[in-house]
Amino acid sequence: MRIINVCAAMLLLGSSLAHAETGLASYYHGIGKSREMTCAHRSRPFGTRLRVTHGSHTIECRVNDRGPFIRGRIIDVSTSVARALGMMGAGVVWVVVE
Repeated sequence: MRIINVCAAMLLLGSSLAHAETGLASYYHGIGKSREMTCAHRSRPFGTRLRVTHGSHTIECRVNDRGPFIRGRIIDVSTSVARALGMMGAGVVWVVVE
């Protein structure tokens, strides 16, 4: 029984990691209300909630725009998300998106 639980946990963990992306993020003055936790992603459907992690900070934001259109970047986040992640000074940081 324990082996089945371990296998099930590995499958669930593996499936969530399969959708994770790692790369550069930048911030922008996004579409929508100020202080809204939003982001721009090239392929995720509008309305999808993404978990963005930078260092020890993890924020959940909603896709409401397309982008980024700069090579090497995987996500653009709104200024409110950038503040929460602590990336305002750097401008472009390494993140994990799930």
